[in-house]
Amino acid sequence: MEEWKEYKIGDICRKVCSGGTPSSKRSEYYDGDIPWLNTKEINFNRIYKTEKCITEEGLKNSSAKWIEANSVIVAMYGATAGKSAITKIPLTTNQACCNLTINSDVADYRYVYYFLCHKFYKLASLANGGAQQNLNAQIIKDFSINLPSLTEQMRIADVLSSLDDKIEVNMRINDNLEQQAQALFKSWFVDFEPFKDGEFVESELGMIPKGWKVVSANEVFEINIGKTPPRKESKWFSKSKEDNIWVSISDMGSCGVFISDSSEYLTDEAIKKFNIQMVDKDAILLSFKLTIGRVAIANKCLTSNEAIARFILPDVIYREFLYLYLKLYKYGNLGSTSSIATAVNSKTIKGMNLLIPDIEVISQFSNLVKNLFEKIRILQQESYSLTQQRDLLLPKLMSGELNQSDLTL
Repeated sequence: MEEWKEYKIGDICRKVCSGGTPSSKRSEYYDGDIPWLNTKEINFNRIYKTEKCITEEGLKNSSAKWIEANSVIVAMYGATAGKSAITKIPLTTNQACCNLTINSDVADYRYVYYFLCHKFYKLASLANGGAQQNLNAQIIKDFSINLPSLTEQMRIADVLSSLDDKIEVNMRINDNLEQQAQALFKSWFVDFEPFKDGEFVESELGMIPKGWKVVSANEVFEINIGKTPPRKESKWFSKSKEDNIWVSISDMGSCGVFISDSSEYLTDEAIKKFNIQMVDKDAILLSFKLTIGRVAIANKCLTSNEAIARFILPDVIYREFLYLYLKLYKYGNLGSTSSIATAVNSKTIKGMNLLIPDIEVISQFSNLVKNLFEKIRILQQESYSLTQQRDLLLPKLMSGELNQSDLTL
């Protein structure tokens, strides 16, 4: 550690700034071609695209400003405060992002990013405010960082980045595999291409193949809802992987097709005390509060909070069919108010109209796509192992306890 030097984050940046939000009342400011990053997209990740884009007019009439590629972005407000990301494209951000353009003569931007990932809990603990805990640019600029030589920073960043590269490749492959499965689902159950020569009948959902049924979801699947123990009593919650997986909407946003873990766990005592129902492997999870329409397949026995409905399958052959059905479902049709986020409840979910084919058709479809899903599951498990390896190496490399030259990846 003799060669390591302590700096403040602000001292190793060429520029530190936040962004801005064009007026949402001006439609001409949005749906342009300028990427615009929201803090909810920051989750210890690389940013290649953004959920929203703004126009040149929106950029000129707000505090948003261009941020270089390979900048480090730190979320300052709310639930994501302290989380960081690397932007791989030039983009703009909202005002809740602290944008760090790193001085490459002093620091490797990847090293700075990994350091901030390592120090997330310490940085997040500095947030202050009322109901919503916030950071600000000055807190982040004053945050201390220990740096080895630039050459050593690059070596450490190379090790950690190589693991993230492998994870990223797996994600791209899985995205492609899921798109193949979705295309097959659409061909069979939206366009009815394999059944076009058969007889069709009228239904609530339009013309459908004869013999198929439109039924409420709870007529085919047992549907139950998760639960949250009282938050004021921390003893019910755990960070130990030995305890019970307790899935949140946030977990579903980053898990991929299969979910095998969670960011928080429940103790056995909590499960028993509050009669919290676990669901077995292959149950389908659907988020239906606030963020509606996230879907995942349970890869282990687990439970969830009350914002998630769990569909218990009568037979495993329904697994891929129901997953794809819920992924492509038009949830906007469920709400009777202007805000779909407040219109949908557990009763609505249980009463969803679903088109259910003959059991033989579902079995044939399962046989057609289950190998795609198995490939996805295997690659997800590999990525999970790589993530664990990276997270184990991160603190040791950042502290100098482990030398990069000792590693063979």
